[in-house]
Amino acid sequence: MSTQQPKPAAKPAATEKKSGGISAGLILIVLFAIAIAIYTFVMGDGSHFEGGTNEGHPLPGDYFGVVYKGGVIVPVLMTCFLTALTFSIERLFTIGKAKGTGDVNAFVRSVQAALDKDDVEGALKACDKQKGSVGNVTLAAIKKYKALTSEKSLDKEQKLAALSKEVEEATSLELPMLEKNLTIIATLASVSTLIGLLGTVVGMIKAFASLGNSGGSTDSSALANGISEALINTALGIGTSAICIIAYNVFTAKIDELTYSIDEIGLSVNQNYATHHN
Repeated sequence: MSTQQPKPAAKPAATEKKSGGISAGLILIVLFAIAIAIYTFVMGDGSHFEGGTNEGHPLPGDYFGVVYKGGVIVPVLMTCFLTALTFSIERLFTIGKAKGTGDVNAFVRSVQAALDKDDVEGALKACDKQKGSVGNVTLAAIKKYKALTSEKSLDKEQKLAALSKEVEEATSLELPMLEKNLTIIATLASVSTLIGLLGTVVGMIKAFASLGNSGGSTDSSALANGISEALINTALGIGTSAICIIAYNVFTAKIDELTYSIDEIGLSVNQNYATHHN
């Protein structure tokens, strides 16, 4: 067993710092302003109501007017929906870019085949061609692999440990970028339903308060319209929540798939180094 002190593990390959992009808080403010504008000037336009003013009942079959009558909670729910849609599209592009330029499974197989033949240069070329998060992590691992082949001060176990650490560090730089904004989508999945129920309760309180104040003489059709308008909030909340849940699960599955590919390559790099080098 070597008695020499091991050298500090080399720092991971330089990785370009990811841009934080536009603040999520600023996006929420902009989307809320857009939601208010749509609610006020589109849904609240007099053409959707009897008498040409939004004080009247919505025209039969005019859903813009019906949604408008949901009350002040509607713009909040619209903001939730627009936020979920915006971040879902953003995650779709980001995760698609993280996969790289080619099929991830084909890339993993090509790297494994190159390493099985101890063809380090071939594996590096495959990484340069693939790019993306998987390609970046693999590139860092294979560069470390190449550097360790000429390292004489470390024994085999120390080299394998350094190689594993390189993969972990490179992965830790990439995963936060993949998971960014997923927390917002997950939060909206539960919050949207609660906001919708709040709007419904407020609407029901107003409807029955109107009935009580009139001494029971309120037209039943007017009461039914009030209740249906209140339930608009529930429909918007549940619909937004469903979209958020589906989006979150889809993106989580895609990230898990990329993480599995990274883990598979990391294991292959270690196994091949153990087979071909001391």
